[in-house]
Amino acid sequence: MDNTRRASPGMLLATLSLAGGTFAVMQAAVVPALPHIQAGLDTTTAWAAWTVSVYLLSAAVATPLLGKLGDQFGKDRMLLVTLALFTVGSVASIFAWDIWSLIAFRAVQGMGGAVYPLCFSVIRDEVPPQRMGIAMGLISSMLGAGGGLGMVMSGLIIDQVSWRWLFVAGAVIGVVAMALVARYVPPSPHRAPAVLDIPGALLLSAGLVAVLVALTEGRGWGWGSGRFVGVLLAGLVIIVIWGVVETRTAQPLVDMRMLARRPVLLTNLAGLFCGFAMYATFTVLPLFAQMPHGLPDALAGRVDYGYDATATMAALLMLPAAALMVPAGPWGGLLGRRIGYRFALALGMLVAAAGTAAFAAFHAHRWQLVVFYAVGAAGVAIAFGAMPKLIADAVSPTETGIATGMNTVVRTIGSAIGAQVAVTLLAARTIPGTPVPAVDGFTLSLWLGAGASVIAAVFALMLRERPPHAHVTTVPGAAAPGAAGGGA
Repeated sequence: MDNTRRASPGMLLATLSLAGGTFAVMQAAVVPALPHIQAGLDTTTAWAAWTVSVYLLSAAVATPLLGKLGDQFGKDRMLLVTLALFTVGSVASIFAWDIWSLIAFRAVQGMGGAVYPLCFSVIRDEVPPQRMGIAMGLISSMLGAGGGLGMVMSGLIIDQVSWRWLFVAGAVIGVVAMALVARYVPPSPHRAPAVLDIPGALLLSAGLVAVLVALTEGRGWGWGSGRFVGVLLAGLVIIVIWGVVETRTAQPLVDMRMLARRPVLLTNLAGLFCGFAMYATFTVLPLFAQMPHGLPDALAGRVDYGYDATATMAALLMLPAAALMVPAGPWGGLLGRRIGYRFALALGMLVAAAGTAAFAAFHAHRWQLVVFYAVGAAGVAIAFGAMPKLIADAVSPTETGIATGMNTVVRTIGSAIGAQVAVTLLAARTIPGTPVPAVDGFTLSLWLGAGASVIAAVFALMLRERPPHAHVTTVPGAAAPGAAGGGA
């Protein structure tokens, strides 16, 4: 490989931003399409929502695995592999014949979530330390900005053709991102051997799936039923067993000792609640805006909320928030340099809580969704901009990849749970005699999102920042001392 190949900083960041945006676009594009997927594949609301949850769940498990391979084979190569998996999942999803096949193909597509920590590791290798926080903030902001673009794309496609064309668009974007990564991302300067922890990946997957299945089926089984309690407890027990196994594995999927360090632990806890807050809000807003659009007259007459928006209009109402997230993410990194990254994280989450709570309380007019959601989204972007730098400063350079990767995993787990809780609330709280969600299902989800944001801010304020570790020079090809895997 040509080890002298280098792109300009601008093109490198643009390429990494597109790679991150690729995953984010398809993370969000499916949300407005859920009613259409439900009708087209003849399934329930809860199982249609699994096309969102499994995407996030797959990303959570794939991130540390692909990250370890990035250490061994190069982050540039694993970015290409990750985007290739995303593209294959996109193409397969076009031809899904039932909800189960679509869920399976979305799981393959969701492996693209590993692009984020791989991008952070490339930044650590290529970007000067004084610009690292801003660069990481830009990549983090693409999770929201790409999501907004995905919503608009989804609305236009759903209103004009079929939801299947969403995955055609995803495949095209994936191919473009692969071409740019191959051209502009330089080879990794260091390599280290890696061993994949397959038992750890299987245990983590089984535990998370059991928890999410319990949340999905809880209303049908009964929240106090033996089946619900049994499946939920089984999932939690498996996750505990996974944690014990990881502490006894030579090269674990996740280095639990590193995660136990106070700055890493508290940042990850903030990330968990941040992800929950983002998706408890994000999942319900397009559906709220579309009420009672598309409902039969007999049902529409019983709905006294919503804006009767098309899928396209609902996406356009959320577009200003996505646009605001692009500068807000890097600004979170810049703000962290001035006031401290823990204060930037806390401030971002408090702003997110304020915006979400405002819309939960006041939602009679369309402008309220536009303004309050933009405020909340900007707060999340500021928090996203601060989190990677807090993690990077708390670990040695050889641990940056796996540490930022696990922060992404934890945020993704929070997002998957938040999305599933939101949809479960909508399914559980309906207008009597109809399958239509009642307004309090929406508002309760929003209040939960606001509360989760406040909890994330509390964890941020409990942090004690450390000075960044001095850079450690590693001999190319040699394993870093104490490295637990990386590149994630």
